[in-house]
Amino acid sequence: MNLKNKTKSEKIKLIVIASIIFIFILLGSLADILFSGTTFARIINNSIGKFFNILDFFENNYVIILESLTILIFVWVLNKILLLIIHLITVKGHRSETIGKLLSSFIRYLSFIVAFFLILSAWGVETPTLLAGAGIIGLALSFGAQSLIEDIFAGLFIIFEKQFVVGDIIQIHDMRGTVTEIGIRITKIEDLNGDVLIINNSDIRGAINTSSALSIAICDISIEYGADLEKIEDMIKHGLPDIKKEIPLIKEGPFYLGVDQLADSSLVIRVIAKTEEVNRHKVRRALNREMKLLFDRNNINIPFPQLVIHQDSENK
Repeated sequence: MNLKNKTKSEKIKLIVIASIIFIFILLGSLADILFSGTTFARIINNSIGKFFNILDFFENNYVIILESLTILIFVWVLNKILLLIIHLITVKGHRSETIGKLLSSFIRYLSFIVAFFLILSAWGVETPTLLAGAGIIGLALSFGAQSLIEDIFAGLFIIFEKQFVVGDIIQIHDMRGTVTEIGIRITKIEDLNGDVLIINNSDIRGAINTSSALSIAICDISIEYGADLEKIEDMIKHGLPDIKKEIPLIKEGPFYLGVDQLADSSLVIRVIAKTEEVNRHKVRRALNREMKLLFDRNNINIPFPQLVIHQDSENK
Protein backbone atom coordinates (compact mmCIF):
# COMPACT_ATOMS: atom_id res chain seq x y z
CA MET A 1 0.00 0.00 0.00
CA ASN A 2 2.85 2.37 0.85
CA LEU A 3 4.46 1.64 -2.50
CA LYS A 4 1.23 2.52 -4.29
CA ASN A 5 0.90 5.81 -2.38
CA LYS A 6 4.51 6.67 -3.11
CA THR A 7 3.99 5.99 -6.80
CA LYS A 8 0.89 8.19 -6.86
CA SER A 9 2.69 11.02 -5.08
CA GLU A 10 5.57 10.82 -7.56
CA LYS A 11 3.10 10.99 -10.43
CA ILE A 12 1.45 14.05 -8.90
CA LYS A 13 4.85 15.75 -8.50
CA LEU A 14 5.72 15.03 -12.13
CA ILE A 15 2.37 16.42 -13.30
CA VAL A 16 2.84 19.59 -11.23
CA ILE A 17 6.41 20.12 -12.52
CA ALA A 18 5.34 19.50 -16.13
CA SER A 19 2.43 21.92 -15.71
CA ILE A 20 4.72 24.66 -14.36
CA ILE A 21 7.17 24.19 -17.23
CA PHE A 22 4.32 24.28 -19.73
CA ILE A 23 2.94 27.51 -18.21
CA PHE A 24 6.40 29.14 -18.35
CA ILE A 25 6.81 28.19 -22.00
CA LEU A 26 3.28 29.36 -22.80
CA LEU A 27 3.78 32.71 -21.08
CA GLY A 28 7.18 33.26 -22.65
CA SER A 29 5.88 32.42 -26.12
CA LEU A 30 2.43 34.04 -26.15
CA ALA A 31 2.73 36.95 -23.68
CA ASP A 32 2.24 39.55 -26.43
CA ILE A 33 -0.86 37.79 -27.66
CA LEU A 34 -2.45 36.92 -24.30
CA PHE A 35 -1.56 40.20 -22.52
CA SER A 36 -1.06 42.59 -25.43
CA GLY A 37 0.10 46.09 -24.47
CA THR A 38 0.23 45.43 -20.72
CA THR A 39 3.09 45.93 -18.27
CA PHE A 40 2.94 42.22 -17.44
CA ALA A 41 3.63 41.39 -21.10
CA ARG A 42 6.69 43.68 -21.11
CA ILE A 43 7.98 42.06 -17.90
CA ILE A 44 7.54 38.60 -19.36
CA ASN A 45 9.24 39.57 -22.62
CA ASN A 46 12.21 41.07 -20.80
CA SER A 47 12.66 38.02 -18.54
CA ILE A 48 11.58 34.49 -19.45
CA GLY A 49 10.39 35.62 -22.87
CA LYS A 50 14.00 35.84 -23.98
CA PHE A 51 14.34 32.11 -23.45
CA PHE A 52 10.91 30.86 -24.54
CA ASN A 53 9.91 33.19 -27.33
CA ILE A 54 9.39 30.31 -29.72
CA LEU A 55 7.39 32.32 -32.26
CA ASP A 56 10.20 34.81 -32.82
CA PHE A 57 12.70 31.98 -32.91
CA PHE A 58 10.80 30.20 -35.71
CA GLU A 59 10.15 33.48 -37.52
CA ASN A 60 13.83 34.42 -37.57
CA ASN A 61 15.24 30.95 -38.25
CA TYR A 62 12.58 29.06 -40.16
CA VAL A 63 14.84 28.67 -43.22
CA ILE A 64 17.63 27.12 -41.14
CA ILE A 65 15.12 24.90 -39.32
CA LEU A 66 13.73 23.64 -42.64
CA GLU A 67 17.28 23.06 -43.87
CA SER A 68 18.08 21.08 -40.72
CA LEU A 69 14.95 18.97 -41.15
CA THR A 70 15.88 18.36 -44.79
CA ILE A 71 19.34 17.19 -43.73
CA LEU A 72 17.85 14.83 -41.16
CA ILE A 73 15.40 13.35 -43.66
CA PHE A 74 18.08 13.00 -46.35
CA VAL A 75 20.56 11.30 -44.00
CA TRP A 76 17.80 9.03 -42.62
CA VAL A 77 16.72 7.95 -46.13
CA LEU A 78 20.33 7.44 -47.22
CA ASN A 79 20.97 5.39 -44.08
CA LYS A 80 17.96 3.16 -44.76
CA ILE A 81 19.01 2.65 -48.41
CA LEU A 82 22.55 1.67 -47.40
CA LEU A 83 21.24 -0.70 -44.72
CA LEU A 84 18.90 -2.30 -47.25
CA ILE A 85 21.74 -2.77 -49.74
CA ILE A 86 23.91 -4.35 -47.03
CA HIS A 87 21.05 -6.64 -46.02
CA LEU A 88 20.49 -7.79 -49.61
CA ILE A 89 24.20 -8.45 -50.13
CA THR A 90 24.72 -10.32 -46.86
CA VAL A 91 21.63 -12.53 -46.62
CA LYS A 92 23.47 -15.79 -47.33
CA GLY A 93 25.69 -17.43 -44.76
CA HIS A 94 26.42 -16.70 -41.13
CA ARG A 95 29.70 -14.95 -41.88
CA SER A 96 28.03 -12.63 -44.40
CA GLU A 97 25.34 -11.87 -41.84
CA THR A 98 28.00 -11.04 -39.25
CA ILE A 99 29.82 -8.67 -41.59
CA GLY A 100 26.48 -7.13 -42.54
CA LYS A 101 25.63 -6.37 -38.90
CA LEU A 102 29.07 -4.88 -38.34
CA LEU A 103 28.74 -2.63 -41.42
CA SER A 104 25.20 -1.67 -40.38
CA SER A 105 26.42 -0.61 -36.96
CA PHE A 106 29.26 1.40 -38.52
CA ILE A 107 26.89 3.15 -40.97
CA ARG A 108 24.50 4.14 -38.16
CA TYR A 109 27.31 5.81 -36.21
CA LEU A 110 28.67 7.47 -39.36
CA SER A 111 25.22 8.75 -40.38
CA PHE A 112 24.73 10.34 -36.97
CA ILE A 113 28.12 12.08 -37.14
CA VAL A 114 27.55 13.35 -40.71
CA ALA A 115 24.08 14.66 -39.85
CA PHE A 116 25.43 16.36 -36.73
CA PHE A 117 28.15 18.26 -38.59
CA LEU A 118 25.87 19.21 -41.51
CA ILE A 119 23.30 20.67 -39.11
CA LEU A 120 25.99 22.59 -37.26
CA SER A 121 27.20 23.96 -40.59
CA ALA A 122 23.64 25.03 -41.46
CA TRP A 123 23.47 27.01 -38.20
CA GLY A 124 26.68 28.86 -39.05
CA VAL A 125 29.14 26.87 -36.99
CA GLU A 126 32.58 26.65 -38.62
CA THR A 127 32.86 22.87 -38.91
CA PRO A 128 36.54 22.84 -40.04
CA THR A 129 37.48 24.60 -36.81
CA LEU A 130 35.21 22.27 -34.90
CA LEU A 131 36.79 19.25 -36.59
CA ALA A 132 40.26 20.49 -35.74
CA GLY A 133 39.21 20.95 -32.14
CA ALA A 134 37.57 17.55 -32.15
CA GLY A 135 40.82 16.06 -33.45
CA ILE A 136 42.76 17.55 -30.56
CA ILE A 137 40.14 16.41 -28.07
CA GLY A 138 40.06 12.97 -29.71
CA LEU A 139 43.82 12.71 -29.37
CA ALA A 140 43.54 13.57 -25.70
CA LEU A 141 40.69 11.13 -25.17
CA SER A 142 42.43 8.34 -27.07
CA PHE A 143 44.77 7.82 -24.15
CA GLY A 144 41.75 7.13 -21.97
CA ALA A 145 39.87 5.13 -24.62
CA GLN A 146 42.40 2.40 -25.21
CA SER A 147 39.89 -0.27 -24.19
CA LEU A 148 37.44 1.01 -26.83
CA ILE A 149 40.13 0.82 -29.54
CA GLU A 150 41.06 -2.67 -28.34
CA ASP A 151 37.40 -3.74 -28.58
CA ILE A 152 37.12 -2.43 -32.15
CA PHE A 153 40.27 -4.14 -33.38
CA ALA A 154 39.38 -7.37 -31.54
CA GLY A 155 35.96 -7.38 -33.23
CA LEU A 156 37.55 -6.92 -36.65
CA PHE A 157 39.98 -9.77 -36.03
CA ILE A 158 37.16 -12.04 -34.85
CA ILE A 159 35.26 -11.48 -38.09
CA PHE A 160 38.06 -11.53 -40.65
CA GLU A 161 39.86 -14.47 -39.02
CA LYS A 162 36.55 -16.37 -38.96
CA GLN A 163 36.91 -17.25 -35.28
CA PHE A 164 33.12 -17.41 -35.00
CA VAL A 165 30.10 -15.79 -36.64
CA VAL A 166 26.51 -15.00 -35.77
CA GLY A 167 24.63 -18.27 -35.26
CA ASP A 168 27.64 -20.24 -34.02
CA ILE A 169 27.53 -21.91 -30.63
CA ILE A 170 30.59 -21.03 -28.60
CA GLN A 171 31.82 -21.39 -25.04
CA ILE A 172 33.55 -18.55 -23.19
CA HIS A 173 34.63 -19.40 -19.65
CA ASP A 174 31.51 -20.95 -18.06
CA MET A 175 29.10 -19.51 -20.62
CA ARG A 176 27.91 -21.63 -23.55
CA GLY A 177 25.43 -20.24 -26.03
CA THR A 178 24.58 -18.96 -29.49
CA VAL A 179 26.23 -15.83 -30.87
CA THR A 180 23.40 -13.41 -31.61
CA GLU A 181 25.39 -10.28 -32.41
CA ILE A 182 28.96 -9.18 -33.11
CA GLY A 183 29.21 -5.40 -32.95
CA ILE A 184 32.02 -2.89 -33.19
CA ARG A 185 32.52 -2.99 -29.43
CA ILE A 186 30.62 -5.92 -27.92
CA THR A 187 29.48 -9.46 -28.66
CA LYS A 188 26.21 -10.96 -27.41
CA ILE A 189 25.79 -14.65 -26.57
CA GLU A 190 22.46 -16.25 -25.60
CA ASP A 191 22.34 -19.56 -23.70
CA LEU A 192 19.60 -22.20 -23.56
CA ASN A 193 17.83 -20.38 -20.71
CA GLY A 194 17.56 -17.19 -22.74
CA ASP A 195 20.18 -15.38 -20.65
CA VAL A 196 22.32 -13.03 -22.73
CA LEU A 197 26.01 -12.49 -22.04
CA ILE A 198 27.24 -9.08 -23.24
CA ILE A 199 31.02 -9.15 -23.39
CA ASN A 200 33.58 -6.71 -24.73
CA ASN A 201 35.38 -8.03 -27.81
CA SER A 202 38.79 -7.52 -26.21
CA ASP A 203 37.74 -9.75 -23.28
CA ILE A 204 37.03 -12.74 -25.53
CA ARG A 205 39.96 -15.10 -25.03
CA GLY A 206 40.12 -18.85 -25.41
CA ALA A 207 36.65 -19.14 -26.97
CA ILE A 208 35.64 -22.66 -28.01
CA ASN A 209 33.67 -22.75 -31.27
CA THR A 210 31.57 -25.91 -31.17
CA SER A 211 29.93 -25.13 -34.52
CA SER A 212 33.12 -25.31 -36.60
CA ALA A 213 32.53 -29.05 -37.23
CA LEU A 214 29.73 -31.56 -36.79
CA SER A 215 28.95 -32.43 -33.17
CA ILE A 216 28.34 -35.88 -31.75
CA ALA A 217 25.05 -36.94 -30.18
CA ILE A 218 25.62 -39.91 -27.86
CA CYS A 219 23.10 -42.59 -26.88
CA ASP A 220 24.20 -44.99 -24.13
CA ILE A 221 21.80 -47.89 -23.55
CA SER A 222 22.08 -50.80 -21.12
CA ILE A 223 21.48 -54.51 -21.74
CA GLU A 224 21.41 -57.46 -19.37
CA TYR A 225 24.57 -59.48 -18.78
CA GLY A 226 22.64 -62.61 -19.68
CA ALA A 227 21.47 -61.24 -23.05
CA ASP A 228 22.91 -62.46 -26.35
CA LEU A 229 25.29 -59.61 -27.15
CA GLU A 230 26.06 -60.69 -30.70
CA LYS A 231 22.36 -60.97 -31.54
CA ILE A 232 21.68 -57.53 -30.11
CA GLU A 233 24.61 -56.02 -32.02
CA ASP A 234 23.33 -57.54 -35.26
CA MET A 235 19.85 -56.20 -34.54
CA ILE A 236 21.20 -52.68 -33.89
CA LYS A 237 23.29 -52.61 -37.07
CA HIS A 238 20.30 -53.64 -39.18
CA GLY A 239 18.09 -51.04 -37.46
CA LEU A 240 20.41 -48.04 -37.82
CA PRO A 241 19.37 -47.15 -41.42
CA ASP A 242 15.72 -46.95 -40.33
CA ILE A 243 16.69 -44.77 -37.37
CA LYS A 244 18.48 -42.37 -39.73
CA LYS A 245 15.29 -42.06 -41.78
CA GLU A 246 13.31 -41.24 -38.64
CA ILE A 247 15.77 -38.50 -37.59
CA PRO A 248 16.45 -36.24 -40.61
CA LEU A 249 18.64 -33.93 -38.49
CA ILE A 250 21.37 -36.59 -38.49
CA LYS A 251 24.13 -35.60 -40.92
CA GLU A 252 26.37 -38.66 -40.51
CA GLY A 253 25.55 -42.02 -38.98
CA PRO A 254 24.22 -43.30 -36.71
CA PHE A 255 27.12 -45.61 -35.83
CA TYR A 256 27.36 -48.48 -33.36
CA LEU A 257 30.59 -48.17 -31.33
CA GLY A 258 30.34 -51.32 -29.21
CA VAL A 259 30.39 -51.95 -25.47
CA ASP A 260 31.29 -48.76 -23.59
CA GLN A 261 31.05 -49.92 -19.97
CA LEU A 262 30.84 -53.06 -17.87
CA ALA A 263 28.55 -51.59 -15.24
CA ASP A 264 27.41 -53.14 -11.98
CA SER A 265 24.06 -54.37 -13.25
CA SER A 266 24.36 -54.21 -17.04
CA LEU A 267 26.44 -53.82 -20.16
CA VAL A 268 26.38 -50.29 -21.57
CA ILE A 269 26.56 -50.06 -25.36
CA ARG A 270 27.01 -46.84 -27.28
CA VAL A 271 25.44 -45.49 -30.47
CA ILE A 272 26.41 -42.07 -31.84
CA ALA A 273 25.30 -39.76 -34.65
CA LYS A 274 26.85 -36.62 -36.07
CA THR A 275 24.78 -33.48 -36.46
CA GLU A 276 25.05 -29.71 -36.26
CA GLU A 277 25.81 -28.37 -32.80
CA VAL A 278 22.55 -26.45 -32.61
CA ASN A 279 20.64 -29.76 -33.08
CA ARG A 280 22.83 -31.97 -30.89
CA HIS A 281 20.45 -32.24 -27.95
CA LYS A 282 17.44 -32.79 -30.23
CA VAL A 283 19.22 -35.62 -32.02
CA ARG A 284 20.38 -37.17 -28.71
CA ARG A 285 16.81 -37.25 -27.39
CA ALA A 286 15.44 -38.62 -30.67
CA LEU A 287 18.20 -41.25 -30.77
CA ASN A 288 17.34 -42.39 -27.23
CA ARG A 289 13.69 -42.71 -28.24
CA GLU A 290 14.36 -44.71 -31.41
CA MET A 291 16.75 -47.08 -29.61
CA LYS A 292 14.13 -47.72 -26.91
CA LEU A 293 11.49 -48.45 -29.56
CA LEU A 294 13.92 -50.74 -31.40
CA PHE A 295 14.56 -52.73 -28.23
CA ASP A 296 10.83 -52.94 -27.50
CA ARG A 297 10.06 -54.29 -30.98
CA ASN A 298 12.64 -57.04 -30.49
CA ASN A 299 11.57 -57.84 -26.90
CA ILE A 300 14.90 -56.84 -25.38
CA ASN A 301 14.72 -55.66 -21.81
CA ILE A 302 16.62 -52.63 -20.56
CA PRO A 303 17.68 -53.51 -16.99
CA PHE A 304 17.41 -51.19 -14.04
CA PRO A 305 19.85 -51.03 -11.11
CA GLN A 306 19.39 -53.91 -8.68
CA LEU A 307 20.61 -54.43 -5.14
CA VAL A 308 21.17 -58.02 -3.95
CA ILE A 309 21.07 -58.52 -0.19
CA HIS A 310 22.57 -61.65 1.40
CA GLN A 311 21.29 -62.63 4.84
CA ASP A 312 23.37 -64.77 7.23
CA SER A 313 21.82 -68.07 8.21
CA GLU A 314 22.30 -67.28 11.93
CA ASN A 315 20.33 -64.05 11.66
CA LYS A 316 17.76 -65.88 9.61
